[in-house]
Amino acid sequence: QVQLVESGGGLVQPGGSLSVSCVASGFAFASYAMSWYRQAPGKEREWVASITATSSRRNYSDSVKGRFTISRVNAKKTVYLQMNSLKPEDTAVYYCNGLGWWGQGTQVTVSS
Repeated sequence: QVQLVESGGGLVQPGGSLSVSCVASGFAFASYAMSWYRQAPGKEREWVASITATSSRRNYSDSVKGRFTISRVNAKKTVYLQMNSLKPEDTAVYYCNGLGWWGQGTQVTVSS
C-alpha cells in the first residue's frame, strides 16, 4: 500500500526558513518523480516543485523559484522541501505527491 507521510511544518516568521519532508513507502520510490503541492485556505491546491527520480532535473513554480529547493534521498525514500525567505503568502498545507498518491499534508504558517 502506498503511503506518504509529511512532517516538519510549523510557525515561522516572515523571512525565515523551514524544511518539510515526506517519507514514502509501498512503491519503488527511487524510480519515480516526486512533487510538492500546497493549498492555502480558500484556494485550490497548487503545484510547487518537482524532482525527477535521479534528481537530474528540478522544476519550480514561479512563486517559489529562487527561494525553495526540492531534494531527495532515495536510500531513505524521502523527499524534502527547503523553504527560505518565507512570506506570509507561503502559508498553506504542504503535500507531497508520488504516483498520484497524496500524503496527509503538513501545515506551514508564516506570520509575525
